[in-house]
Amino acid sequence: MTITADGLTKRYGGVTALSKVSFSVPAGAFFAVVGPSGCGKSTLFRLVAGLEHPDAGKILLNGEDVSGADAFVPPEERRVGVVFQSYALWPHMTVEGNVAFPYEARGLSKDQAKAAALAHIRTVALEPLKDRRPDALSGGQRQRVALARCLAGEAKTILMDEPLANLDPHLRSEMEAELKSFHTRTGVTTLYITHDQREAMALADVMAVMDQGRFLQMGPPREIFERPSTAKVARFIGRGTVLKTVVAARSANIGALRVPVTARENMDGPAEILVRPRDISLGNEGLRARVIAVHYRGGVWEAQAEAEGVSELLEIDSRAPLSAGETLHLAVANAWVIPD
Repeated sequence: MTITADGLTKRYGGVTALSKVSFSVPAGAFFAVVGPSGCGKSTLFRLVAGLEHPDAGKILLNGEDVSGADAFVPPEERRVGVVFQSYALWPHMTVEGNVAFPYEARGLSKDQAKAAALAHIRTVALEPLKDRRPDALSGGQRQRVALARCLAGEAKTILMDEPLANLDPHLRSEMEAELKSFHTRTGVTTLYITHDQREAMALADVMAVMDQGRFLQMGPPREIFERPSTAKVARFIGRGTVLKTVVAARSANIGALRVPVTARENMDGPAEILVRPRDISLGNEGLRARVIAVHYRGGVWEAQAEAEGVSELLEIDSRAPLSAGETLHLAVANAWVIPD
């Protein structure tokens, strides 16, 4: 199922939660929307699910206008499955009972509903646990039950609102792999809301960075990471330093260093550039810098360094130990010229 938004706007009193948001998601895509708290992600989620009415614009599912000015299709008729943080499972029902419920609600007998539910329980690899109730399952297992129930409801699109937020880091990593595998097996169009940029990049075919009710950039995760279109996106996605400089002949100064730059087009003149830690190397010569802060991240020391002639702290990664106050010499292989 395709998802299209055209000029989608939502206000709460005097606050605009969404402002003229437009996008198109192809059928079968895993689309992640990432942004800080309060940026409008959950409002978008609720509008697509049919839990809210837009004030302007429209939403089309498979080309059908489901929430425009002239038509509003209720949530239960949109063939959209919803997975909340809490998973919203029936606590008194087993895994089998939860997944069979949508079939029973459509009039199938208990035996028919259980038989139909079993295929979806197998899809999420929970057949051995089908007789357990939710309180006897882990967080990841409960999430898989919620996904299976969406499939049993014949959802052509699955919407997920921060589904991994309540899990510990180790389980979150496992569930990222589970969700990726689930999407590959089912091919269901997925709209995934999260504040975690790493999560979004790990899962999405297409992602959007959102701020103050608008999409700042939409595209494949690698493109957004490597070629952010605005300084806001550059600062939000991944680690890096945004610097003001002057670009000429595809190079720019960073302090006393002349550094090659990459740009979408020839951009000579004042500009902002992004320097990622991967583009900075440590050596015996180059830009002199002093380490201000260090965090050990299991095999990598992530540091911030104050470099001579550079107005912002540079983000550095090192496989060798670093310590605050240490003096370094830095070489910069490349920088990205931010278009906007």
